Amino acid sequence: MTAPYEPPYEPIAWVDRCVRLLDQTLLPHEVRYIDLPTVEAVAEAIEVMRVRGAPAIGITAAYGLALAACLAAPGADGSVLRAVEDAAVRLGATRPTAVNLRWALDRVTARVREATGDASAVAAAIEEAQRIHEEQRRADEAMAGAGANLLAPGSTVLTHCNTGALATGGLGTALGVIIEGYRRGLVRHVLVDETRPRLQGARLTAWELAQHGVPHEVIADGAAASLMAGGEVAAVIVGADRIAANGDTANKVGTYGAAIAARYHSVPFYVAAPLSTVDPATPSGGAIPIEERDASEVLAVDGHPVAPEGTRARNPAFDVTPAALIDGIVTERGVLRPPFATSIASALAEALAGAVPGTAGG
Repeated sequence: MTAPYEPPYEPIAWVDRCVRLLDQTLLPHEVRYIDLPTVEAVAEAIEVMRVRGAPAIGITAAYGLALAACLAAPGADGSVLRAVEDAAVRLGATRPTAVNLRWALDRVTARVREATGDASAVAAAIEEAQRIHEEQRRADEAMAGAGANLLAPGSTVLTHCNTGALATGGLGTALGVIIEGYRRGLVRHVLVDETRPRLQGARLTAWELAQHGVPHEVIADGAAASLMAGGEVAAVIVGADRIAANGDTANKVGTYGAAIAARYHSVPFYVAAPLSTVDPATPSGGAIPIEERDASEVLAVDGHPVAPEGTRARNPAFDVTPAALIDGIVTERGVLRPPFATSIASALAEALAGAVPGTAGG
């Protein structure tokens, strides 16, 4: 891998015992950092998607628990734990699909429970949240290198939704792979699905690629299949919000359709996600809860109505791509290959045992 790169922006930070976010609802027209001084402000930021992307949600929630610990009213020992547990309930209810959220909350809460005394509990909460963030940075770097190895020189890559630093707090998952591929001279061009209804591709992915100088074009989601048919796409790389034990993957709605088109046209379809996105307790995609968001996101664009008054809409935020349509899952421990039930279980076991990254599943 070439020397690690740093995004020219910092989406998530812990500053003076406060959570600082780059407000993604304002991009690309305004770059504004906001400080979140309360747990409720953190929860609201996750719910309205000031921060989004499964790993970034997890990191933000972890810092939210650190904030809860810092704000706990002084008193008898145990007040910090109570504050953290209450905050975990509130933050855990914000977005149901991304498994990183629950994973991060459980990690910080467990560390606080192990602490002796409130002062130690506060320190433990901050330390664990920062550790989660640093682990994501390292995982993103490893994924970028492993995923870039899948790409042939001169590739045009298609991606859906947003998976860069904005989505992870590190280098990014799928977009980290793409940017690393560009730096190596492997990616020539990127096709960016606009990603209806909230346009994370058009607003956020295009913005991030521009920050890194990567050539790209935004396309309507419905154009992807015809461009594959025309031989214009060498590979599809997307992220994930939850990966089931069998490899079925939940990602931004529209991913499933891209995977079907890719398989029909013999275009490799890859998922890039850290092992923290794998939920071994979810046996298959049918058990993944799919968040249904407000219909207004479908019926309006940037607050401007596009449908007749009184029109109803459905707004599932995610869909599930069956493992059979996925050619490889890029993780910090290497590229996992089918059968995913076996390669995922092996990677998780190796991670738990502390084995050397990059060897799981081929």
